[in-house]
Amino acid sequence: MSEEQEGQVPNNQENTPNPQWQPNSGGYKNINQPNPNDSFPPYGGGFGGMQMALPNATLVLVLGILSIVTCCCFYGLIGLALGIVALILSRKDRTNYFANMNYYTVSSYKNLSAGRVCAIIGLILSAITVFVCIVFAIFYGFNTLTDQEALKEVLRELQ
Repeated sequence: MSEEQEGQVPNNQENTPNPQWQPNSGGYKNINQPNPNDSFPPYGGGFGGMQMALPNATLVLVLGILSIVTCCCFYGLIGLALGIVALILSRKDRTNYFANMNYYTVSSYKNLSAGRVCAIIGLILSAITVFVCIVFAIFYGFNTLTDQEALKEVLRELQ
C-alpha cells in the first residue's frame, strides 16, 4: 500500500456509522441512551426501550402507610414527621414523572399516588392527635400526659 492510500478506506468497505448512532449538531449521539434535555424518550421509552420504576415510589408508599399506623405514637409526632417526608419525596417523583412520562412505569406512579394519599391521611390524623394533646396539656397540664395515674384520675373525673 502506498503512503497516499494508507489513511483511506478500501472501496469494498463502506464508511457508514453504526445504525444506532445518529448525527446531530455536536457529532453523533446514541439514540438508545436517554437525554434529559429531550422532550421525547428514545424509541420504546426508558433506558434501552425499558421503562423503570420511579425511584422513591415504594418508599413513599411505605412511609405513607407508616404515618397512618403511627399517628397516635409519641403524641402524633412520628406520624407527622413520616407524612411530611413522604409528601416531600412524592413531590420530587411526581415532577420527574410528568417531565418524562415514557421513562417510568404507570404502576410505580400509582404506588406513588397511593403513598401520597396515605401520607395526607396520616398527616391529618397526626395533626388531630397533636392538637388534642396540646389542648389536653393546656387544660390539665403536661404532667397528666406523662403520668399514667394522673391521667386515670382526670379521666375518672370526666366520666
